[in-house]
Amino acid sequence: MCRHIAYLGPSVSLESLLLSPSHSLLHQSYRPKFQRHGTVNADGFGCGWFAPQSRPEPAVYRRDKPIWSDVTFASIAGVISSGAFLAAVRDATTGSAAEESSTSPFTSPEWLFSHNGMVKDFDGPAGVALRRMVSDVRIASIRGTSDSEVLFALILDRLQDGMPPGEALGWCIDRGLELSGGTFNFLLMNDRSLYATACGDSLFVLCGGELPPGAVVVASEPVDDDPAWEQVPDGSVVEAGGGEVAMRPLKEDK
Repeated sequence: MCRHIAYLGPSVSLESLLLSPSHSLLHQSYRPKFQRHGTVNADGFGCGWFAPQSRPEPAVYRRDKPIWSDVTFASIAGVISSGAFLAAVRDATTGSAAEESSTSPFTSPEWLFSHNGMVKDFDGPAGVALRRMVSDVRIASIRGTSDSEVLFALILDRLQDGMPPGEALGWCIDRGLELSGGTFNFLLMNDRSLYATACGDSLFVLCGGELPPGAVVVASEPVDDDPAWEQVPDGSVVEAGGGEVAMRPLKEDK
C-alpha cells in the first residue's frame, strides 16, 4: 500500500523527519518494518506543507518515481520548514497507474490528505458506487485513477456539510467497508489540526519524547527508536491539535 507520516507543532525542516532519522520515510520506502500489504514503496511519493504566513493553501511536491531517486527533493527538504506537513511513499494499488496525479498527498484549499490502504474491487462495482456518492463539483475535479482521491472527495463533501473531521473519516470508512471492504488508514490535516485512522494497517503516534514541546507525529511506522512512540489500536481515530492528542475507537464516530 504505502507509508505515510504527518507532523504538527513548532516549525521544523522537512528533512528532519522525512530523510534524516534512522528509519525515516526514505528508509521505509524500500525497507518497511510494519507494512502488512506490499514490500517496496517505489511508485511515487509526495509531500505537502502549510506556510500560513505566505498563503492559506498548502504547497505540495509530488513525483511518480521513488523518493530515493529524487535528488531535488533531497536538496530542498533541508531548507523548507513548516509546523504542519504530511508526506507519503506509494505502492500503487493494482489497477492504479504510477503517476503523479494519483500520488498522495491530495489537497484542497484547506486540507492535506493521504490514504494508506485500498478499496477492494475499486476497479469494479465498488468504485462505481463510491464515485456516484461524490458531489458533481468534486467528481469533476478528480484527476487521477486512485481510490484515495475518490475517498478524499467523499470526505470533503462531508466536511462541507458540516460533519466534524473525525466523524467524516469514520463515515467514509463505513461506506468502503459496506461496499466491498479494504484497508483505510487515513491522514487528514490543516495547519491547526491533525486527524488519523488505523483501519487495517499499522499506525503510531509520537507526542513528547525528543520532539519539540507541543509537537505530535502520526506515522505508519516509528522513524526512530524514541521510546515515546505509541502504537494505535486497529479501529481507532486520532485527533491532535493545540498540543493535545486524543485517541478513541472509530465506532464512536458511527
